[in-house]
Amino acid sequence: MTNQVFENEAPTHIAYLDRVAASASGRAYKDTMLAALDLQPGHTVVDLGCGPGTDLGALAQAVGPTGTVVGVDLDEEMVGRARERTAEVGQVEVRLGDLQELEFEDGSVDRARTDRVLQHVADPVRALEEARRVLRPGGRLVMGEPDWDSLAIDSVDAEVSRAYTRHVAEKVVRNGVIGRQLARLAVAAGFGVPTVLPVTSVFRELREADQIFGFERNTERAIEAGYLSASAGRQWLDGLASGPFLATVTLYVVVAEVALS
Repeated sequence: MTNQVFENEAPTHIAYLDRVAASASGRAYKDTMLAALDLQPGHTVVDLGCGPGTDLGALAQAVGPTGTVVGVDLDEEMVGRARERTAEVGQVEVRLGDLQELEFEDGSVDRARTDRVLQHVADPVRALEEARRVLRPGGRLVMGEPDWDSLAIDSVDAEVSRAYTRHVAEKVVRNGVIGRQLARLAVAAGFGVPTVLPVTSVFRELREADQIFGFERNTERAIEAGYLSASAGRQWLDGLASGPFLATVTLYVVVAEVALS
């Protein structure tokens, strides 16, 4: 099925995360999240699922030399890369750990964030409860998660586009509609939720979008899973390649707060 327009090989997980962070859409929602955190000098902030440390430097700059930044990730390779990237930043510590079993004292953290992490977590409710536990009264959690069911791809065959989106939301991502669920789940975990900010990314260039969505690879997976026929998938990809192209997807930035005692 290979078409030279599409990326043939999947990037490594670290390369993919770096790619998303460097994209215009990635910068837009990350800036929104950073502003929503309202970090102050001296704060202790935890990046839950910090990956390769993409955002730790910006957090450290915001809390200043008197603050503390702790990155937590379950993947040893991610932790190693994050430590390498922040080796010269004195107020940053990176730990190997599970979001569902955080090794922090109750009420010991001023701010926390999750960035495109809860979509992959086995028990996001447990992760939210743990974040609630470690945050102090008045503390804040800021989450950024996509709603993959919102992925809209223009095509002459709208039903194939819908099938592609259903496959991504139902099979590719563990918690494919977590974005729309965040506010409700946060309230259930004991947070107040003052703010929900939808951030919609618009892609007009196929190659840029393919860097994020991996159209050919995921079309092949959708065919194998029975969401598409091989002929429909091939025609759909050919149609995308012939242009013009448009795709959108919405990520939700949700602010959750712990009530003051």
